[in-house]
Amino acid sequence: MYRVLNIAGFAMALVRAASAGFNPGSSSNIAIIPLAFMNGITPAISNFANAGNNCTTFSDNPNLLNCPQIANDIITCQKTYGKTIILSLGGATYTQGGWSSTTAAQNAAQSVWNMFGPVPSVQTDRPFGNAVVDGFDFDFESTVNNLPAFGAELRSLMNAATDKKYYLSAAPQCPFPDAADGTTLDSVAFDFVMVQFYNNWCETSNFQVGSSTQSSFNFATWDNWAKGSLNPSVKVFLGIPANSGAAGAGYTSGSQLQAAIAYCKQYSSFGGVMMWDMSQLYANSGFLDQVVSDLAASVPPTTSQATTTTSKSTTSPGTTLTKTTSTTSSSSPSGSLVSQWSQCGGQGYTGPTQCSPPYTCVSGSQWWSSCQ
Repeated sequence: MYRVLNIAGFAMALVRAASAGFNPGSSSNIAIIPLAFMNGITPAISNFANAGNNCTTFSDNPNLLNCPQIANDIITCQKTYGKTIILSLGGATYTQGGWSSTTAAQNAAQSVWNMFGPVPSVQTDRPFGNAVVDGFDFDFESTVNNLPAFGAELRSLMNAATDKKYYLSAAPQCPFPDAADGTTLDSVAFDFVMVQFYNNWCETSNFQVGSSTQSSFNFATWDNWAKGSLNPSVKVFLGIPANSGAAGAGYTSGSQLQAAIAYCKQYSSFGGVMMWDMSQLYANSGFLDQVVSDLAASVPPTTSQATTTTSKSTTSPGTTLTKTTSTTSSSSPSGSLVSQWSQCGGQGYTGPTQCSPPYTCVSGSQWWSSCQ
């Protein structure tokens, strides 16, 4: 089954949300919580949703927060509620521009791994102490030199770890290819991407209800990328604003969002919904329930897509936006094993129940179970 993915400034938002009667950690509808942001890498700079009041700083790096309360929350969410907690790198305020060489980028990846991965034997400033995140998310919104080398090294370190499964994700904007992450998306194996379908012409608010072809909304393009990527099992999440004020443009709800989610569910790469951000979500009463209901609706027949692309220049020199038109035709699902995050059980479900190795079918609610 598809899962709701909520991206958030986890530290402060979790405290405020719980006091408002919404505990995202205990919600069975939320599978993954990216913690935003680590705003700088070399040197290390952290913000964690303006959590400075709940943290101190390290004596040798006043820009790096030491946050024992967040560490405790991470451990609780992981061990008590089974959540996947990943650290989002970059954000809109990242301005370092990357690294001067592949070696420098690889060293930076090792540094990030030492700070947030398994506790290393060498002395390292660790913002979350002994808490270990479940992976990393790339949310770079401008060019980052040698990002492919950084990503490849981080992927290698994650693959070599034996303590648990680690995930690598990215949050590209919907115009394809993404201006900041595009090269890295093609050269490193990602587990999932949370595409931002907002603040752009390809956003969810431009989804054409009732049309089998989409002239702007380009989930089909990202599905096509997924099938040809280094990890052909990579999942694509529909990224949407969680409230009308969460983004500059693109907030969608009601029947249009329902139709857009139903459309995305036709594609085998679809993994669920990402919402930005948690504070906006808990302030938008009923929105989470709507998305959950839309995801739990009957899955349309699997489709095959024929895709054509056209490019248009923007006002920024050297930047192109690619519009995609897709046509669909009915086909039968391929294979009997259920991929990660997809449905494997639940009341009324009649599809396959066996998960692809190494995943197992985990119950999330009366209505669905998913492979995790």
